[in-house]
Amino acid sequence: MNRLVFVTNNPHKLEEVKDIIEDENLYSIKLISLGDIGCTEEIAETSSTLEGNASQKANYIYNKYGVDCFADDTGLEVQALDGKPGVYSARYAGEEKDADKNMNKVLDQLRTSTNKKARFRTVISLIVNGDEKIFEGIVNGVIIKEKRGKKGFGYDPVFLPEGYTQTLAEMPLEQKNKISHRFHAIRKMIGYLKR
Repeated sequence: MNRLVFVTNNPHKLEEVKDIIEDENLYSIKLISLGDIGCTEEIAETSSTLEGNASQKANYIYNKYGVDCFADDTGLEVQALDGKPGVYSARYAGEEKDADKNMNKVLDQLRTSTNKKARFRTVISLIVNGDEKIFEGIVNGVIIKEKRGKKGFGYDPVFLPEGYTQTLAEMPLEQKNKISHRFHAIRKMIGYLKR
């Protein structure tokens, strides 16, 4: 069984990705966390793009620990805000990375806009035997006027995916995992690993 480190300190993300990998019957891969390899440091994300941040994190772990790994970066891209918050989604309202403050800032900025179109975009950098590959996943939708739902994390309570009546925060994890931006990116990565 091949060990693959998911470069994240976010337990929600780790659980989400484990579920996706199990659903895809990728039994040749054992997903492990940063804690499993003894990595406790906060890895810098200083790039101005999602691709750059994902690559930065994956390369840091591969070069320091010599293990196959993947890292992701995700951004909420709001059309009326020229693609913001984008790469700054986690700290849009400040360095404390407060999800409620971030959502409130987006809702305030969209209050007078009739264009509520948005998308979540995830970029994954996978490094296996020193070879890096990039994968992308997107889910389109709209920003609603007020938060709904207690599941999920980040901007999930204000994001309504196209074709659905529930926000990502109202959906059971199994349903969210079948449509999410991260799911689409992970599916592409798994397809590559299965080849």
